[in-house]
This record gives sequence, structure tokens and C-alpha cells, in this order.
Amino acid sequence: MHCMLTLTRKQREIQQRENRILEVSLELLLKSSYHGLSMDRIAEVLEYSKGTIYQHFSCKEEILVALANKAIQVRLDLFRRAASFRGRSRERLQGVGVASQIFLRLYPHYFTVEQIIRLSSVWEKTSPERRAFLHRCEEQCAGIVAGIVRDAVASGDLELPPDVTVEDVIFGVWALNFGACTIMTTSTMLTDFGIPDAAASLRWNHVMMLDGYGWKPLSRDFDHHEVDRRLSTEVFAPEFAQLAAYK
Repeated sequence: MHCMLTLTRKQREIQQRENRILEVSLELLLKSSYHGLSMDRIAEVLEYSKGTIYQHFSCKEEILVALANKAIQVRLDLFRRAASFRGRSRERLQGVGVASQIFLRLYPHYFTVEQIIRLSSVWEKTSPERRAFLHRCEEQCAGIVAGIVRDAVASGDLELPPDVTVEDVIFGVWALNFGACTIMTTSTMLTDFGIPDAAASLRWNHVMMLDGYGWKPLSRDFDHHEVDRRLSTEVFAPEFAQLAAYK
């Protein structure tokens, strides 16, 4: 992405207009859902001609994948920072879990967009260029987790059975986190099911999964609450300050 300082005035104006289109589109999406979002409505709110909107995006699906690309870059930054945490492999993976929860709590609107673009009716209408960018960022997110798992294997912290691959572990962690986050953002009955704190339940299940893999140190051998504390001050201090301000 170009630095705004290196762009010409015209290019800055174009970039600013595109950012404004994305902001308004996200607001309309959250207010009226996917079906309530339209190029006509976007143009009306912005007081632009519809032709101006089409100069930037060919359809509302293109706007959605552009928003998803903004979201994945935020997620990728959080994952990279988690992976840089000074700790053993299991503690770094715990950091990725914390990063995922930060993303969900600070940017729930982005998580909503990520879910919507998975629909084939949306995805198939988007451009190859934007899809490719999203794929590259997703691969980098998965690659960060894969690197942590491989480090665990190389260091002896994790010994995989002969029929289990690194990719199997990645899928298990991904499925647990993404599935839980989806339920947390769509279900209104968790408290009725006896789950007053879904994030805490997710953390517990994550701990049990890694213990099940035999990933050292086992939960009984280290203080994962202390790791959370260190992550909140050493890696994600700005984000935790934001979360504290929301309370």
C-alpha cells in the first residue's frame, strides 16, 4: 500500500474517497445487513453520483472483499506480534489465541465481513486481484501458526503421532477458534446454555486441546494466566488499553 506522503494530491483524494466509501458501506452493512447494502444507497448517503462509486468498485461484493482485505491485514499484524512473544512455542500459540480474541472484541464488524464473504454468492462476484490478496494474507496467518507448531516439534515440546501432520494441528486450532468466535457473535443463547463467559470457556478448551496433544509445558506445569498478563503488557498493551476504555 502506498504511503499517503508519496501520493500526488489527486491520488490522495482518490484514496480518501475510497476509504470513505468503505466506511459508509460498513455502517450500512451493520445497520441493514448484506441485503440492505446497495450501490444506490451508498451513493445516496455519500451524496456522490452512482458513477463515482463505480469508478472505485464494480459492485457491492467488491466493497465487501475490500473490507475483508482491511480486516485480514489487522488480523495478520496481531498474529505477527503474538508470534514474536518471548516464550516457548505453546506460550506463543497462546498469544495467537489472545490476538484472535482481541480482533473479535475490538473489530467485531470486521469479523462479520469475514463471514459474509465466505458465501459463494458473494465470493464469485469479486475480482481475482482482491481474492488473491486475501488468500495471500490468509496464507501468511496460517503460516505464522504453522511456524509455531514446527518450532514446537523441532524443540521437542510437541511430538506428533506418525499419522498426524502439522496441518492437522493447525486445522484443529483454527476450527476451534473460528467456530467458537462464530457462535459467540451469532448466538444469543449461550447464557441459557450455562456459558456466561464464552471467551473463558474457549480459553479452557484451547488449553485442554493442547494438553491432549501433549504439547509441553502442560497446563499443570506453567501459569497460563501469567502468560496472558505478559501478553497484555509486552505485546498488546495498546489493544488492552482500548479494551479497558470500553468498559
